[in-house]
Amino acid sequence: MAELQKRVVCIEDEPEMIDLVKLILSRKGFLVTGANGGREGLDAIERDKPDLVLLDLMMPDMDGWEVYQQMKANEMMKTIPVIVVTAKAQSIDKVLGLHIAKVDDYITKPFGPQELLDSVEKVLERQGEKGAA
Repeated sequence: MAELQKRVVCIEDEPEMIDLVKLILSRKGFLVTGANGGREGLDAIERDKPDLVLLDLMMPDMDGWEVYQQMKANEMMKTIPVIVVTAKAQSIDKVLGLHIAKVDDYITKPFGPQELLDSVEKVLERQGEKGAA
């Protein structure tokens, strides 16, 4: 495959979860940058200009929705697709996330490696179709 590696920024406050995401995605050729918390995550997005962001909602310094709103308000970041990764399994959160905030997908912890890969590949494929249209 001659295509460029896709860059993913994983914004998460649990280092073990960042390590797990890196392990799963790097095996499939993704370049994954981990960011510990929202502020570090926004810096990483600005620096790395990723193809996709994996965003935890429950973080101590700045919650995921705040990060998401700042991304969407930023000209350089607003077109980057976002997959929300959270332990909040309530259906109302999923409805809010997908329909009101318009995130690209939603994964609930704990998730399996294949579930993560399927979501990432599906969202990046949709993004590629948008870019080609």
